[in-house]
Amino acid sequence: MKVLLAGAFGHLGTDILHSLVDAGHEVIAADMVVREVDFAGFTPMKIDMTDRESLKGKCDGVDVVITTVGLTKASQTVTAYDIDYGANKNLLDEAISAGVKHFAYISVLKASKGKYIPMLGAKAKLEEERMASPIQYTIFRPTGYFYDTAHIFQPKVEAGKVTLLKTKEPVRCNVIDTRDFADYIVEHMCDNNAEYDVGGTETYTYEEIAKMFFAAAGKEPVIKFAPPFLFDMIIAMSPKWKRGVIKFGKWTMTEDMVASVHTGKRSFAAYIKEIYEKGLKF
Repeated sequence: MKVLLAGAFGHLGTDILHSLVDAGHEVIAADMVVREVDFAGFTPMKIDMTDRESLKGKCDGVDVVITTVGLTKASQTVTAYDIDYGANKNLLDEAISAGVKHFAYISVLKASKGKYIPMLGAKAKLEEERMASPIQYTIFRPTGYFYDTAHIFQPKVEAGKVTLLKTKEPVRCNVIDTRDFADYIVEHMCDNNAEYDVGGTETYTYEEIAKMFFAAAGKEPVIKFAPPFLFDMIIAMSPKWKRGVIKFGKWTMTEDMVASVHTGKRSFAAYIKEIYEKGLKF
């Protein structure tokens, strides 16, 4: 099949691209920035999905569109509604106009529950647009990724202390390796009008994750707990353009992120050990 992959050169996008190529698909790898990767077998394409007119013709002859496009950090120039919703809506509209058979969107677990948070509300709005559109769709909602969790915990462990938010019950998650998630997406990208909440095979509390990082680093665990309202104080004192990311951070640390689908070959516990064995830094 001919597949257009939007966001092809991001972390997850590159893994999906690799999985698509391995599966023998004809792939257009589209992104704002096209970069070198260590494999071939695809056609690169530079696109700006915020510009609806520039997308004309880009989906012609395509069977499946997959988009991973979303705002991943605070920006002073664009919002989550500009990217997660607006840019992906432009691509969805073009896919419909071009007669694309299937549209696959990577959202996030419980996006509809956290609509008051821009990074979740924008994704939930795009999900609603997809469901109402005439095109066949698949929605993938991951819990979170190995590398994102490492980005949070490793620097804190290196600094000697991890501070978690105090909740009534321990918050749990089953994060997934992006390579495993990519394989799952490619396997199910043509399922008709399907929704999948997807995580890895191991479920841990954040305290357990912190202890695993300390153990892998060869340090005694130092874990503190802070009341969630401290985040609200930080949000109130932060510039408006930064608030959405901070709200999303609070959400992920106080909301159970355990998906119904447990899949993948890779162990998160083994991944943490590998970080320190290889001397990786996040």
